[in-house]
Formats: sequence, C-alpha cells, structure tokens
Amino acid sequence: MSKFRKRPVVIEAIECSEVRRNIHNEPTSLPRWIIDAYRELTLVMLPDGIAIKTLEGDMLASADDWIIRGVNGELYPCKPDIFEKTYEAVESREWD
Repeated sequence: MSKFRKRPVVIEAIECSEVRRNIHNEPTSLPRWIIDAYRELTLVMLPDGIAIKTLEGDMLASADDWIIRGVNGELYPCKPDIFEKTYEAVESREWD
C-alpha cells in the first residue's frame, strides 16, 4: 500500500447558518456562487438546513455545517469538526 498527501488547494467556504440568515434579507453579503446556486436550485432552503445537489446526490447541510465550493465549482457540505481538521484560513481576497 502507498501513502498519499492531499494537495494544498484553496477552496471557498461559508457557514450554512450565514447563508440561511442572509439569503432573503441581505443576499449581496453572500458570495456570488451561493446566489447563483440558490437561483439554479442547487441550494434549496429547508426548515432544518439546506439541501445541496451534489454529484453524489442530494445532501443536507445543517446549521453548523460549512458549504464548500470545490476546485471544479462543485458544492458540498462539511461537518465543522472535519472542516477544522482539514482547512485553515488563508489571506482574504475576492475570488472568482
């Protein structure tokens, strides 16, 4: 068996609770990719979270989860403990 290390890539992410709080009242405070996903019904607001259409099927992001935009523009939820172990903050700037 061989060992592998995950390549360092920069992703974009936002907490599910921030999306739920701002999607209707202050959508301009959210990243463009969240607004586009909402309009395209890739993200659907539910009473208990956000449904995200992924390549693996629909997934539920709970209030404390993160929504990640992957390197190919795909969206998926991530539990906060896994997010903390996997990602670290980088210098903030505007992304495409």
